[in-house]
Amino acid sequence: MSTQQVIDWLDQHEEQSIERMIDWLRIPSVGTDPKHDADTAKAAQWAADHLKASGFSVELMETGDPAGSGQPIVLATTTGDDDYTGPHVLFYGHYDVQPADPIELWESAPFEPIRKAAEGEIGERIVARGACDDKGQVMMFLEAMRGWYETTGKPGGGVKYTVLLEGEEESGSVNLERFVEEHKDTLGATDVCLISDTGMLGRGKPAITYGVRGLTYLEVTLIGPDQDLHSGLWGGKVPNPINELTKVLSQLWDDKRRVTIPNFYDGVRDLTQAERDAWKELGVDPEAALRGIGLPPEASIGEDGFSFIEREWARPTCDINGIIGGYTGPGAKTVIPSKASAKLSFRLVDDQDSETIASSVIEWFKQRTPPGCKWEFQNHGGGAPATCATESEPLQAAFRAIERGCGFKPSMIKSGGSIPVAGLLKTTVGLETIFMGFGLEDDRVHSPNEKFELDCFRMGARAHAALVEELVGSDA
Repeated sequence: MSTQQVIDWLDQHEEQSIERMIDWLRIPSVGTDPKHDADTAKAAQWAADHLKASGFSVELMETGDPAGSGQPIVLATTTGDDDYTGPHVLFYGHYDVQPADPIELWESAPFEPIRKAAEGEIGERIVARGACDDKGQVMMFLEAMRGWYETTGKPGGGVKYTVLLEGEEESGSVNLERFVEEHKDTLGATDVCLISDTGMLGRGKPAITYGVRGLTYLEVTLIGPDQDLHSGLWGGKVPNPINELTKVLSQLWDDKRRVTIPNFYDGVRDLTQAERDAWKELGVDPEAALRGIGLPPEASIGEDGFSFIEREWARPTCDINGIIGGYTGPGAKTVIPSKASAKLSFRLVDDQDSETIASSVIEWFKQRTPPGCKWEFQNHGGGAPATCATESEPLQAAFRAIERGCGFKPSMIKSGGSIPVAGLLKTTVGLETIFMGFGLEDDRVHSPNEKFELDCFRMGARAHAALVEELVGSDA
């Protein structure tokens, strides 16, 4: 049985595949919202039933403390053929979705998926919450598995798979670390992780993402007087927490836009000339990217010595994501607030450690405490960066599978975003992750009118189908 026969099956049954995807998207599995707990559990059961129908052995695993207080994890396995010598693959995805708010900005109901025709550069697509992130991308894998089972009768086409689908990714995977620790033996028996939650270089330009950034997210609060004060009576006499906080925040970067936290760059690897040359050849157009978000060419700013794409893929960053304090309502109110806060995210690369960065940042702020004030810190979590060795056999198998399934050689790219599970699996069970996603930059992930183009769905299903044959012919 060949990949082409499975691809033929996918072509012949495409309408049924799309209908199954739409059925899953109808379930409002907003894992962060308790009122959708039943819906989230229903989405987990839906995925479990799909995998069972493709010959997988499936369990719905409770999470949380107490058990069952978290969203369930779908854990499915295949034993592989008796003579299978390729890698045992862990496929990870998530079935929970972001809240749909603001509802009024959607052109259609977020959980009533619609199929829209091509318009200009945008191809035929499904519009719904979760269409790309991550139900639509998980469906590429699920339908490839269905195709192999229907054409061969072999679960996973004879490959040894473990599938882990969680329901809390959009809320920080709060129970995943404990689950991984408790099932370290099972998950550690796999050889490589495969995730389809990333993007392509552009339409018709598939890619393998071989590195994602990690994350540290802190909230810092500067506390001054024990009450809000009249700015006429107290201004210029006591510390204003907003004034003082913004002065400290301005010291986070030097004049070359490098982060000033001591030892912040420990673990950051130097970019090789080969990588720089390869990324130049990808043809990324910074001016077009900036134009797409309403900015002129001169808005390309960042750390000195690095290009537009190098700053995203290979360099760590610090960003203020929000400042809270004082009066923000309509009109004027002459108040000195009692406290002010800032939310800070640090994107990490290579071998930087999230907890080490958090400790260094907190100490840096403490050393700059304004007179009479004190700090409070809240660590909102984070995750390790993850980079996969490009010469590994599983990655090369994925490269060949995309070329066979899509008819194009994939580009090798990195992502400025973070997928914490990859760092967790690397640090906990030693797994490297291959990111084989088919999203597009304009899929409006986390935004109203999220979409997933059917050409991307087709390419992804075919590539995952082709990967089976590539894995069967490889050694672990």
